[in-house]
Amino acid sequence: MQATRMAPSVGRLLRRLGAGSSRPSALLGQPPPGPARRPYASGAAQAVLEKSDSLPPEASTRENQAKAESKSFAVGMFKGQLTTDQVFPYPSVLNEDQTQFLKELVGPVSRFFEEVNDAAKNDMMEKVEETTMQGLKELGAFGLQVPSELGGVGLCNTQYARLVEIVGTHDLGVGITLGAHQSIGFKGILLFGTKAQKEKYLPKLASGETIAAFCLTEPASGSDAASIRTSAVPSPCGKYYTLNGSKIWISNGGLADVFTVFAKTPVTDAATGAVKEKITAFVVERGFGGVTHGPPEKKMGIKASNTAEVYFDGVRVPSENVLGEVGGGFKVAMHILNNGRFGMAAALAGTMRGIIAKAVDHATNRTQFGEKIHNFGLIQEKLARMAMLQYVTESLAYRVGEPRVGAGFQDDLTWLSVPRRRPGR
Repeated sequence: MQATRMAPSVGRLLRRLGAGSSRPSALLGQPPPGPARRPYASGAAQAVLEKSDSLPPEASTRENQAKAESKSFAVGMFKGQLTTDQVFPYPSVLNEDQTQFLKELVGPVSRFFEEVNDAAKNDMMEKVEETTMQGLKELGAFGLQVPSELGGVGLCNTQYARLVEIVGTHDLGVGITLGAHQSIGFKGILLFGTKAQKEKYLPKLASGETIAAFCLTEPASGSDAASIRTSAVPSPCGKYYTLNGSKIWISNGGLADVFTVFAKTPVTDAATGAVKEKITAFVVERGFGGVTHGPPEKKMGIKASNTAEVYFDGVRVPSENVLGEVGGGFKVAMHILNNGRFGMAAALAGTMRGIIAKAVDHATNRTQFGEKIHNFGLIQEKLARMAMLQYVTESLAYRVGEPRVGAGFQDDLTWLSVPRRRPGR
């Protein structure tokens, strides 16, 4: 809240300084030619700045090098610098073609969920209606981030988040079905798959002909992924692994034809010769045989998404279906989850937006004590807080999904509260 209130005043200060200063270098954090007083420093701060003006050349050089280490606006504020290139304007993530393509997708996807999908019916049936599934396949919704040369739509994270936000606004059951399929289900193939694995699996997954699921959680392991018990034993000939175990609470578990499965495998330490059990990721097809699933879980909500236990009984998995390196499964799992989580935030930002719309509609039509209840301060406060939380969630989703994260901007947490243009408008 404080950051929100500060933003306009900081903006006014920047504009006032920019208009009134005869030395633009003062705004850019460059040392001025003389000890002139800065309009934004006073008292002790001015004394420190004046002292820095009198530093010897070598000290000044070291200071300039230190300043160059960070491009963070927040860090710059503490140093008396105003690094405005990261604030005005907010960096554009999409190029012109990507923005136009996204605008062309937003309309049809929104109309589909308003006119074709029936969320209430899906929830009552406890599955996504077949006409909806077929329509989603025709829209290309099952391969939004698969490269176009492999049959997908080829969206970046920001474009994907915008469409997922629409899905979340209307039907989280559909959202979980699509998200479990592509945000985590086959994400490992996108991130770690070989050329042969991508060419074999991604075209059918992108079209929706086959559905994917992510199999990590077990009865004895959840967040503690290292404690899994499912095992994959290599054959003496080295051509396949025999997979045994079970996974629980698997989204799309009863629908999937392709599974990303994590199992413990014996790995020999090259230095010591000792054999240790390490996690390895596999691409497993239901058609390999020995793959079955339990009945759909009875859930309190989001009933339309399929959640089931999956069993692997003596499944022979070809060695070429190892995903990443043998023994490198934990790294694969964490990368998949970290890469896919922004999609959940985007979907829920859409859900929050839809709920706010319903709440506003109720507040503007409900009359109590002779007045519409939206005139009451307590109702206004509730709506304002809802809008604030939705804004924060949406901002986080797009910020985390932005490709520039990890590209030298990690130290600037102010990005999370900087107003930004929603893409696809």
